[in-house]
Amino acid sequence: MTAPKISVYSLSDLKNTTDDALPNYLTSLKFKQSHVLTDVRLALGYTAVVIAGVTFYADRRLGWDTTKYWTLWAVVAYFILNGALTYWIWGIEKGKIFTGETNDTLMMLLEITFVDTQLQVSIASSVRKHKPIYNLKVRYQRLGKEPKTLEISAPFTRWFDSDGYFVATPFQQWLASEVPIIGEADSKKVASSTKTNEQGEIEKSRENNKAGGPVSPPVNGASSSGARSRKAKKTP
Repeated sequence: MTAPKISVYSLSDLKNTTDDALPNYLTSLKFKQSHVLTDVRLALGYTAVVIAGVTFYADRRLGWDTTKYWTLWAVVAYFILNGALTYWIWGIEKGKIFTGETNDTLMMLLEITFVDTQLQVSIASSVRKHKPIYNLKVRYQRLGKEPKTLEISAPFTRWFDSDGYFVATPFQQWLASEVPIIGEADSKKVASSTKTNEQGEIEKSRENNKAGGPVSPPVNGASSSGARSRKAKKTP
């Protein structure tokens, strides 16, 4: 299946496509993703919407005089929930696109994390305005050890070709080479992580997307044949 094409001039498209690819790659390894952050955000948002909807329905059915007391408390609850949602997004999630672990147990409550696992990891992504650089902040902690924080960055052109197609291999090689815990889980990507290989994957993807199939490599004997032909012309 061909990867969807995006605009290479849209930072939001570049970031969102890369954000979606990162959890898919990690879950294909030994990591299990936790959806606690997303579940709490959705619960806060949907609860506020339900309160607003019920209040509107009650007002239309029963009238303002009957519901004004309950409407007051509904409005207060609505603003409290939206304030909590804003704090959750900017104060707790902080741009996290992946939270996971290597075992099954993980429970998070606000700023307190209870872990019964060998390794816990959280990854947050960000981009700066008008700068096509992908920034990652990786925080991981092994059982019984101090947490470690790692900040890495790379240009989007490292895993997007000029036509706007995402190429997974260079992105995975970058992660495996820069983040030790990912490199341990996918050592093959670290061993093959060279600039030449990354560029080759992007060029191959570009040709496949244009031609609709794999491109045959150049024949090794082509240049030598041409050299022999030129040499033959010089022979008297």
